Amino acid sequence: MTTSLQSGSLAGRLLGARRPRICNYPLYSSSAGSEAIELAASAGLLLDGWQGDILTAALGERADGTWSAFEVAMLISRQNGKGSVLEARALAGLLLFDERLIMWTAHELKTAMEAFRRVEELFMGSDDLRRRVKKVSHANGDEGIELRNGARLRFVARSKGSGRGFSGDFVVLDEAYALTAEQIEALMPTMSARPNPQIWYASSPPLDAETGSQLMSVRRRALAGAERLAYFDWGAAGELEDLSRLDLDDHQLWAQTNPAYGIRVSEEFIAMERSAMSPAGFARERLGVWPQDDEGAGAVIDQKAWHALSAPEPESRTAVAFAVDVTPNRDHAAIGVFTPGPDDVGNLAIVEHRSGTDWVVARLVELKAQYNPIAIGIDGKGPAASLLLDLDKVGIRPPETPAKPKYGDLAVSNAQDMAAACGQLVDAIRQGLVRHQGQPMLNLAVVGVKTRPLGDSWAWARRTATQDISPLVAATLARWAYQVRAEVLADYNVLESVW
Repeated sequence: MTTSLQSGSLAGRLLGARRPRICNYPLYSSSAGSEAIELAASAGLLLDGWQGDILTAALGERADGTWSAFEVAMLISRQNGKGSVLEARALAGLLLFDERLIMWTAHELKTAMEAFRRVEELFMGSDDLRRRVKKVSHANGDEGIELRNGARLRFVARSKGSGRGFSGDFVVLDEAYALTAEQIEALMPTMSARPNPQIWYASSPPLDAETGSQLMSVRRRALAGAERLAYFDWGAAGELEDLSRLDLDDHQLWAQTNPAYGIRVSEEFIAMERSAMSPAGFARERLGVWPQDDEGAGAVIDQKAWHALSAPEPESRTAVAFAVDVTPNRDHAAIGVFTPGPDDVGNLAIVEHRSGTDWVVARLVELKAQYNPIAIGIDGKGPAASLLLDLDKVGIRPPETPAKPKYGDLAVSNAQDMAAACGQLVDAIRQGLVRHQGQPMLNLAVVGVKTRPLGDSWAWARRTATQDISPLVAATLARWAYQVRAEVLADYNVLESVW
């Protein structure tokens, strides 16, 4: 879900925007947000509407009671009040959610200690909360609060190296612009043993793409539609390297990028910041403008080029080729489809992307019967090759005579075919000869894809990908299958689609 809302006003006074410019979060069955908001209020922590909105969305629960969002990213300029959201979330974790260990981390010790003092004041300022405290430790390196129920809240500064030492049921990564890939790679596996973990990133935008590469990665995944990532970003559109399109003196823009504008962030103070800071510094620190993300530029699939090819779904599919791919550990499979379009511009889409593989054969039987495809592609050297026997049993097999294929026959790729298919798709993307519907699973696969060498060429690398790339592999094979069979089956029976 992505929303945008103009800033509000009260009796003619300009107020900050309640909703961020980018607001993506997973669907949920219920939310524990209202309970967290009420608990915070009972401790004297009264949240603004936008702060409560974040808690409501971030604490959404699936039908089994686990968090819909495993990761939550909150990108807001300084002094707007993101710390209060984190404090309310920590209180709820300790007192409502039975989280046994909460780790609040920051890039510097002084930032972590400031958060410690604020949370300590909440507990000590409430008779009810104070009675629940077993001890408060101010010992160097052991700062934190332990409750009588055994729950602990610790405050630590992140080191340059390992993140193993700050694992917990709930982890705060404050000032996340300074996160390193090493810290995240060490932290994530340690959280896998927790029954219902959640990790929050809180920050303003990074100083540059290099030092902020990890937060850039979070943003990239959010924009691509990562399934269990909630993302709230009030930053203005644009890039620090090109501010020509932004009016840095626009007070409406100030309000749209600062939810606490007119409440705890005054117009007068922002005006002083504008005078004292460089344009880039003001844009980054107050308006939340990000530096240019060069991750996709120069990559095999340029991210900007890919997103520029997004287009509405075709009204009809007059010819199709399907293809299937399976992840190396067989936990997911995808079926892609390619449809030729006018002016040699084809369309890629994902028909199905589900857990496991037990559904694939039956679904391909349905698709073959419904659409009489020109071909069904499969990588004869990849994980999906294990399905060949089951497909043969239901009549989906390679042509008996390779030179005379029939509609719906398998097009089984070898290593050379796979390299050609990948190269042809990349060329089509660069030349603008392919369109897609911006489906999140395909966008994420493009973000996470890497390559592996195949002789003098290359193909998509499944095992080293940072995301499930089976949708991209399936789409690549669907396009290849259409191309290798289209000329052979020149009399293809055109069927109008009911999609």
